[in-house]
Amino acid sequence: MRKELLFEITAAVVLPNYLHFIWSLPPDDSNYSQRVSRFKVLFTRYLREKRSLSQDFSASRRQHRESDVWQRRFWEHTICDEHDLHRHLDYIHYNPVKHGLVSCPHL
Repeated sequence: MRKELLFEITAAVVLPNYLHFIWSLPPDDSNYSQRVSRFKVLFTRYLREKRSLSQDFSASRRQHRESDVWQRRFWEHTICDEHDLHRHLDYIHYNPVKHGLVSCPHL
């Protein structure tokens, strides 16, 4: 995906029910939606190929050609300054600790 739509991963955490990313996009490009959409498509396609995707989901999701892997919306936040960046880095790195998945964010 990063070959198609340029960006750098500054930080990421993947938890059982959700994930958080901090992405650095090219200057003058704030199109998060295109990247998130493409990420969802490619990940879902991978699951289908591996036959790891449930076929038991709602009629509404079938009508919109959606799986039950992703929620329909996502929430983005543009980092304002260095303090904001550190606040969000701390949040995503300590999220697995908060949910009891690890005892330390460094592991």
